[in-house]
Amino acid sequence: MALGMMLVLLFDVTKGSVDLACRLQSGKQDSYSHDGDLVIGGVFVVHSQFTFNEPSFTEKPQAVVCEAFYTRYYRDVLAMSFATEEVNESSELLPNITLGFRIFDSCMSESRAIQGVLELLTGRSGPVPGYCCEKQPPLAGVIGETMSSLTVPMARIMGVFNYPQISHSSVLSTLSDKHQFPSFLRTVPGNTLQNIALAQLMGHFGWTWVGMVVSDDEVGLKGGQDLRKAIEENGACVAFVERIHLLYSREKILQVVEMIQRQSVKVIIVHSPEVHSKVFLETLYAENVTERVWVFSASFAITPGLFPRDTWKIFNGTIGLVPYTESLPGFEAYLLRLRPSQGHGDILSETFWENVFGCRWPEANGTAKVATLKQGASDKLCSGRESLNKLALSTFELSDLSYTYHSYLALYAYAHAIHSLISCQPGQGPFRNGTCADITHMQPWQVLHYVKHVHFETASGNGVMFDANGDVPASYDILNVQISPDNTFQLVKVGRFNSRAMRGKEVTIDMSAILWSDGSSQSPRSVCSDSCPPGHRKALKEGKPMCCFDCVPCSHGEISNATDTLQCLKCPSHQWTNEKRNQCIPKVIEYLSYQELLGQTLAITATFFTVLTASVLCIFIKYRDTAIVKANNRDLSYLLLISLMSCFLSSFIFIGRPRMLTCMLRQTVFGVVFSISISSILAKTFCVVIAFKATQPNSSIRKWLGARALYCVVLLCSLSQVIVCLIWLVISPPFPELNMKSYNEKIIFECNEGEAIFFYCMLGYMGLLATVSFIVAFLSRNLPGNFNEAKLITFSMLVFVSVWISFIPAYLSTRGKYMVAVEVFAILCSSAGLLGCIFFPKCYIILIRPEKNTRNNLTGKSPFGSMKIE
Repeated sequence: MALGMMLVLLFDVTKGSVDLACRLQSGKQDSYSHDGDLVIGGVFVVHSQFTFNEPSFTEKPQAVVCEAFYTRYYRDVLAMSFATEEVNESSELLPNITLGFRIFDSCMSESRAIQGVLELLTGRSGPVPGYCCEKQPPLAGVIGETMSSLTVPMARIMGVFNYPQISHSSVLSTLSDKHQFPSFLRTVPGNTLQNIALAQLMGHFGWTWVGMVVSDDEVGLKGGQDLRKAIEENGACVAFVERIHLLYSREKILQVVEMIQRQSVKVIIVHSPEVHSKVFLETLYAENVTERVWVFSASFAITPGLFPRDTWKIFNGTIGLVPYTESLPGFEAYLLRLRPSQGHGDILSETFWENVFGCRWPEANGTAKVATLKQGASDKLCSGRESLNKLALSTFELSDLSYTYHSYLALYAYAHAIHSLISCQPGQGPFRNGTCADITHMQPWQVLHYVKHVHFETASGNGVMFDANGDVPASYDILNVQISPDNTFQLVKVGRFNSRAMRGKEVTIDMSAILWSDGSSQSPRSVCSDSCPPGHRKALKEGKPMCCFDCVPCSHGEISNATDTLQCLKCPSHQWTNEKRNQCIPKVIEYLSYQELLGQTLAITATFFTVLTASVLCIFIKYRDTAIVKANNRDLSYLLLISLMSCFLSSFIFIGRPRMLTCMLRQTVFGVVFSISISSILAKTFCVVIAFKATQPNSSIRKWLGARALYCVVLLCSLSQVIVCLIWLVISPPFPELNMKSYNEKIIFECNEGEAIFFYCMLGYMGLLATVSFIVAFLSRNLPGNFNEAKLITFSMLVFVSVWISFIPAYLSTRGKYMVAVEVFAILCSSAGLLGCIFFPKCYIILIRPEKNTRNNLTGKSPFGSMKIE
């Protein structure tokens, strides 16, 4: 209201001119326009550079001067014009309403972009913010801007006045914030999903060590931060982030190039508009930095015509991300019909004509426009009748219509929104009380409502709609730049990113269609450290990013079955690692088996001594009436031989897979039969002593020579061991057990002896009997007789005790099958010692020296050791 009162006052004070009342001080800005019942505004980058003179504030500031007209950008303007023509010719869409447009060239200048949008809102070249000084035709909305950095100030202004704005190429993610930009929409996906697409693209090729180059402005820096975060969340690392800008000096750009040369990074992402990258890429070529792979974000429109042909070598093999694009039927024919429209305000077509045909439009006096002539340029005059044939059409670079197609979609979005607005039925409208908008007096916020809810299909059947943030569903084409030997620039579609695909399947790429810069189809590698193979884990280097690491083999018992794992996995208790440590395999179950050499050797030895003992028993039975057999109680000899046979046979219980029964019988049977053997030897020792001591017929100790007394000794001594073993079996019986603790790499299948105290009680009692027998026999070793039985028993007990004293440390120091083998070996050795020391001398006399097998010889004074054997 205050501004309005000031304007009214200005109207009263001045000469009464309405023009003075509605005009602020500003420079005139040319536009390209077409009349219609409704107007769609447009602000595009057509000239990619501008000259800005610093104001001195001593004279009127000079306007921004546009430079470097670029046909590829002009193509976006023509797509809007082409779509407008299609809509106006359609009998179904907006019947009886003609769309017009008014388009401004921002020339990459924020001030020109802002001035253009203010002129669209005001309707005059001298814009008055908040006022529209023209009644007809009404402005429905604006298409643009091309660059995100130019779009932001435009969107803030249009958001204040609720005018809808649809951009065809601005991707800054911040623009999706409806609190800051309530009226902004776009037909291209925003940076958020682009960052996800680029991050997954890095992962698809296995690139974990990449560099980034961003434009040095708010859009580039913010987008670069978001992109870096997405890449690092996907497991890759960014080695560096460098800034570039079209206003940078060549020296500053050269510093960036030299830094890149020093880096080991092979893949570099360019997240910057192409106009900011032009000098940078040209410097790369000049410095012969051609061995890198460049990945262009959607902010970079791959436009070969913007760069000198010599620098195309930099583009060869690069990968680019562009919004999903369809073909534009009839667009090429529309371009061929282009003609400059002098006198109709179409300065863009005039400039285009001059660039394509190398001519200059004449002034009124017939001379060329001196202001537009450049040094070395042709001074040929343009006639307007030049033919825009197929050759000249190539300057539009129609191989990639990415952003041009989305400019086309933006116009159709407005057309469908306005069509819905005029199709509204009174009482069924979306506004208060079911009212509809009046096409002749429609308000911008009403158009914005319909634009937000627009939904239409393209010629191929794909739906176009805007979500709550004003964005369309994200979908990108993945392009590969291929420069042929004849220096032809080709953009080949090699894949697609579809955010609506299954998780992990968003990126699809035809690897065979990609041609890299070295001419191969093999994807280049870009890593800080080589991948850790299975069986290893990554050990991060101190002070380095997570992608720089050493490969450390997994510890024993741990595996990694994938590349680049951070932690090795521990194998279950019943499994162990293989040699490569990339797989858990079942542990070897170890026990003393008949299938292995050790078990077979012990079994054969036990069998041999069993047969040998049985043979000795047979000899004693056969020669039972001889003096040597009768001399020391042949019944005790039989019992001892049978118990020794049982000792040898007990070895078989220790060999083979442990079972409940064998575990219970192993130590108990061994303990009992050995106790019987030693008890028999003890009884024999007593028998020898008593026989030599009780020489008188009426001696009182002769009664102990009876068989009953000797058997009582054997029975009493053995019974104590039997009682110990029975208590053992009742209280804590042995049982089979898988021992996983003794060895990491194998499982010991063994018999758990239960309470160890019983085992040592059994051995201790057996040792006690052996010690008593040894002592008694040792004290009786000097008894008279050529064949001294006490001396033989002494030697046998010495062997027996020595074996079992050695057995204890050997037994305790081994595990698994070797522990069992030690015990079996001790059983065999001690039993063989008893057999050999007690019975082999007797068998020698029985079989080899039968003449010595007489009573007189056995009771002689010469000991057995002094006998002459011939």
